[in-house]
Amino acid sequence: MFSHVTNAFRTDAPPLSASSTRELNRFKTVYQRYAKPDRDSKQLIHFEEAYRRVRASYVREVTDMTLIDSAIKGIEELQATPSSVEPPQLVEAALDSMMGSLDPHSSYLNPQELRELQTSTRGEFGGLGIEVTMENGLVKIVSPIEGTPAARANLKSGDFISHVDGRSLKGKILIHAVRELRGPPGSDVVLTIQRKGSRPFTVQIERAIIHVRAVRWRTEGDIGYVRLARFTESATRDLFKAVENIRHQLGPRLKGYVLDLRNNAGGLLDQSLSVSDALLHKGMIVSVRGRATSPAQVFDAARGDITYGKPVVVLING
Repeated sequence: MFSHVTNAFRTDAPPLSASSTRELNRFKTVYQRYAKPDRDSKQLIHFEEAYRRVRASYVREVTDMTLIDSAIKGIEELQATPSSVEPPQLVEAALDSMMGSLDPHSSYLNPQELRELQTSTRGEFGGLGIEVTMENGLVKIVSPIEGTPAARANLKSGDFISHVDGRSLKGKILIHAVRELRGPPGSDVVLTIQRKGSRPFTVQIERAIIHVRAVRWRTEGDIGYVRLARFTESATRDLFKAVENIRHQLGPRLKGYVLDLRNNAGGLLDQSLSVSDALLHKGMIVSVRGRATSPAQVFDAARGDITYGKPVVVLING
């Protein structure tokens, strides 16, 4: 996934204009006001590289002033005194805020968060077992993952989480809100839930190690039913196994398949591509376009599909 996406948008950032340089210097002034004395400029270089990459490659053009205002806001939200903050903490706060201002799905990942994300796509991670996004300044549950603490607590798709342990999530960027939800397995967290048609209520949930089974299957008469809950690293392999088992169990009675994607929590781009390829006989699956003038990256289906032409019904959310 990461190579697909980063290679699609990788570009040599052009030199900064005079106005862009002025905005970058404005950030440096604020940074130097709050950073502990540090002769190493690596953190400022790190910020500048990220700033240049966003300017050059984000899907739409964003003004320099908007990016730098967001970065400075992240520093100011630390409410620190001058010369008191470690440089890595300052730059991370700035990049969190800058990336979070772009759209609900963009965020900055530090090395630890990147490792956690990579671990989660392997189908095992710590947490509550919910996929979330931001909507109207609140955390919205996209889907509770089957068999997890969140699902057992009867959290539902479309619920909003307004508070974590009494602390409001209103106005936080998504990655900050997710940090509030995370914690060691076995620890408790109290969520305040807003659900359509109900008064706000609280629910206490114990965090756990989440084991995601990407694919489940069964037969219903002469139909094969396949539930695809998440695009983990094993999703395509598990789909092939499910279809093979269904074919073996039903034999010539097999009429077709139902592929259940309701509340699918997303996951890896390359797995969504290979799953689609497995079910499509030919044609373009998806194209990835950046703001740069380079050609779009196009992914086509290889000929043939794992159902051997059997009809497939796909279930999705409304």
